[in-house]
Amino acid sequence: MKLTDPKEKKEDFNFESSLRPKHLDDFIGQEKVKSNINISIEAAKKRKETIEHILFHGPSGLGKTTLANMVANEMGGNMKTTSGPAIEKVGDLGAILTNMEEGDVLFIDEIHRLNKLIEEVMYPAMEDYALDIIVGKGPSARTIRLDLPKFTLVGATTRIDLISSPLLNRFGIVHRLDYYIDKEIEEIILRSSRILNVEINKVAARKIAISSRQTPRIANRLLKRVRDFAQVKGNGTIDENTVNETFEYLEIDCYGLEHTDRKILEVIIKKFNNSPVGLSTLSASVSENDDTIEYVYEPYLLQLGLLIKTPRGRKATKLAYEHLGIEWTEDENKLL
Repeated sequence: MKLTDPKEKKEDFNFESSLRPKHLDDFIGQEKVKSNINISIEAAKKRKETIEHILFHGPSGLGKTTLANMVANEMGGNMKTTSGPAIEKVGDLGAILTNMEEGDVLFIDEIHRLNKLIEEVMYPAMEDYALDIIVGKGPSARTIRLDLPKFTLVGATTRIDLISSPLLNRFGIVHRLDYYIDKEIEEIILRSSRILNVEINKVAARKIAISSRQTPRIANRLLKRVRDFAQVKGNGTIDENTVNETFEYLEIDCYGLEHTDRKILEVIIKKFNNSPVGLSTLSASVSENDDTIEYVYEPYLLQLGLLIKTPRGRKATKLAYEHLGIEWTEDENKLL
């Protein structure tokens, strides 16, 4: 498993669940989103209504699922969780919706992956709290409308551009989650270590934070690995030396880059002399598929300024040369 992949893995689920804050006051970061959600919740409570349907979008690992849980907790309802690919038939969606109670939250992760037929069934469910079911086939087919309890749909997506306009327009509240600053990640690590009963000093927490790609999920995953190293190789306490030794063992550098991240940069610089490299050529050169390069590795390299995308392909920057310890020449500057 790639430690710095922000996507949730099966092995993350129980660990993350134990660390998730339950209420907005305990949530670190995303201050604007948190403030706006709090106002929407308080307004809905005063009107004694369910909160409007909410869409959270942004990169993986930033807290979309956690915020959905908080909405349910703050509104006093239960949360049912599913994902776009998991709802294959109208009957699957009907079974979920008809078993909900008033005030409950339905959380659909990867909502951009709902198929069009399911989307069309969602429209009356979101607008009129009704489920239209077709009974029979051919000329004798008829539609039965079932009333649904007033619920809140919370959708999460990393690709808002793939959500159809009719579905997007039915969300009353839409918020983007952005990357965290290092100070917020440090606070999250310190909070998680208290929950895990692990002793850690601030210097060590800061070092983990800097290598966490500004993503809480990655920060907690790295904390778990450092905790294991401290318990097996040390005295159970996490200090700067423990973090350094763990990261050296895991081949994670001060930017949070792993072996494949550095390999991508090295291939562009050494194999292609930093000439523009197309996605398919790059993926073949590092033995990864196109989507993994484009959506897992590339965004962080672009964010750090180690990589740039030109109309002709990917190129490494001067900062990438410096980070890898490769000499930068004036000829390289002209290529950019």
